Amino acid sequence: MRLAVARVRELLDDAVARLSAAGVASPRVDAEWLLADALGVRRGALPAELARVPAPVTAERYEASIRRRIERVPLQHIIGTQAFRDITVRVSADALVPRPETELLVSWALELLPAAGAPLVIDVGTGSGCLAGALASERRDLTVVALDASPAAAAVARGNIAALGLGDRVTVVVSDLFASLAPIPADLIVSNPPYMPSRVVDTLAPEITDHEPRCAIDGGPDGLGVIRRLVADAPRWLRPDAALVLETAGGEQADVVMKLMADAGFADIETRRDLPGVNRFVAGRRPCAGFAGAIESWGEAAERADRPAERRKGGEAPLRGA
Repeated sequence: MRLAVARVRELLDDAVARLSAAGVASPRVDAEWLLADALGVRRGALPAELARVPAPVTAERYEASIRRRIERVPLQHIIGTQAFRDITVRVSADALVPRPETELLVSWALELLPAAGAPLVIDVGTGSGCLAGALASERRDLTVVALDASPAAAAVARGNIAALGLGDRVTVVVSDLFASLAPIPADLIVSNPPYMPSRVVDTLAPEITDHEPRCAIDGGPDGLGVIRRLVADAPRWLRPDAALVLETAGGEQADVVMKLMADAGFADIETRRDLPGVNRFVAGRRPCAGFAGAIESWGEAAERADRPAERRKGGEAPLRGA
């Protein structure tokens, strides 16, 4: 087919057939999204475009995108963005593409927060910054400290937070869990950590294994390597009665995480289901009684810091050892 003379409908039909032959799971949906991106229109506006002949540069752009998708580059990487609740974030191979089920983690996190008092949230493993951005966008009195061990992912998150205009309330810090953060009394810790067992990761779709950061997916031999550390360390950064809520692989793993939380002293532990009905999310609260350990107020920790603490457009977080 000569791209310069093909109508939009012909380009679309050809792309669907080629994506299907390449094993793409949703060939028509992906072909339509890429076509809308090439044309610069909403996907819902495509029917009005099907009969016309596109400009050669548009057809060439569409062809390049289809070729990348045939190579199993994720749709979101080609388009460059992903919608997540009420925000849109830039995505790349440096951070995990936000998943629809993780939007439910935001819903539960908002429910677990105190109703007033300018709460502080710590987002562990922020990746693209979608959790931190969505929470700060939907709860205007929140301050969020977003942590990620990957400097590349942290850079993606900072860009997204800045683009969303949330830099005054969201601070991104490069940190392996809480390692770079001084103890501060958070009202909630939220996390979508790596939780897939290593042996499972290699069996996933090429879009994941070849194009997303393994460190954001691989949770070690049983999938619980990061989660164990997170659950054990989290109480030191939580106010009494504050919650830890996280995403898991679901099913039996969620049951194991509930036990880990109980062993760490959490109370009111419960699970919630994802969109297909799998028990995927787990939350528990730091008990009010027996609260111990040196923990500073946000202001005290910030005053104690001797150096700028990953200042990001007005946001600031106290760092360990400062």
